[in-house]
Amino acid sequence: MRKEKSKMSDKELFSFVPAKGDESEIISAPLYSYWKSVGRKFLSSKLAIAMLVLLIALLLMSFIQPIFSGYTVVNSGKIDDFSLRYNYPNLKNWFGTDATGQSLFDAVWAGAKTSISIAMLATLISTFIGVIVGAVWGLSKSIDKFMIEVYNVVNNVPQVLVLLVLSYAFGSGFWNLLFAMCVTSWVSIAYQIRVQVIMYRDREYNIASRTLGTKPATMIGKNILPYLISVIVTIISNQMPVFISLEVFLGFLGVGLPSDTPSLGRIIADYTDNITNHAYLFWIPVLILGLVTVSLYIVGQTLADASDPRTHQ
Repeated sequence: MRKEKSKMSDKELFSFVPAKGDESEIISAPLYSYWKSVGRKFLSSKLAIAMLVLLIALLLMSFIQPIFSGYTVVNSGKIDDFSLRYNYPNLKNWFGTDATGQSLFDAVWAGAKTSISIAMLATLISTFIGVIVGAVWGLSKSIDKFMIEVYNVVNNVPQVLVLLVLSYAFGSGFWNLLFAMCVTSWVSIAYQIRVQVIMYRDREYNIASRTLGTKPATMIGKNILPYLISVIVTIISNQMPVFISLEVFLGFLGVGLPSDTPSLGRIIADYTDNITNHAYLFWIPVLILGLVTVSLYIVGQTLADASDPRTHQ
C-alpha cells in the first residue's frame, strides 16, 4: 500500500485552485463609516433629537418671522390706541402686547435673531482663530514660550471687563460688539487645542512623519486635527450659549448694541419692571432665551460625544 501511494502523481494528490486576486482585498469585518457612526450615535439619544427639533424651530422663527413682521423698536403707529396696550397672550397676539401696543411675539423673535447671529458669528470666528493658532502653538516649541505668557495675561482678565471696556471705547454697534467678543475669547480656545496637539505631536507616526520631512501644515491638517473633531465640536457647543449669555448681560446693562437694535438682552432689560405687573412681558423672553441656550448646549454636547470615535461600537 505504501508503494502504491508513493507512486501517485501530483495531480492525484493535490487539486490546484486558480488564483483570485480580488479576495485578498475583501475584509471580513463590517465596513466602518465615521460619519454614519456619528449619526447613528447621535440619533440614539431621544433627548438630543427632541432638542434638535426644538432648536431648528427656534432658529426658523428667529430668522424667518422678523422678515414678515417688519418689527422696529421705535414704532409709534399704534401708540394712541389704548385698546392694544397690555393685552395678555391671546389668539391674535400670541405673546401679548406691551405699553405701546407692540406685539411681544414680534419683538422676541427679532431680538432672538440678533442675539443668535452675534453668538454664531463670534463662535465661528473665535473657534477658527483659536484652532489655527492652537495647532501652530502646540507644534512649535519656540512659539509656546511666548503664547503661554499671552495666555496667562489674558486669562487673568475677566472677559466681561474686556467687553465693557471695548464697548465703551468703540461705541455701540453690531460689529463693534462682535469684535469685542472675539478679541480675547480665541486665546482660551487656542490653549485647549494646544494641549491636545501636544498629546499627538510626539506619537510614533508624527515623529516618523517629521523625520521624513513632512511640512508642519500637512502634519496639522492630516495627522492631528482629524483626531480633534470631537474636541472642536465640544468647544463650539460650549461657546455659543456663553456668547448668547454675554450679549444678554450687556444688553441688560444697556451697552453693546444701539438702542434701536432689538436683542433678547435689551427686551429683558426693558421689561424688568414688569416682573410682577404684566409678568408675561418679562418671563416669555426669559423662557425663549432659556430654550435657545439649553437646546444649543444639549445638541452640541451630544454631537461632541457622538463625534468621538471611542464611543462608536
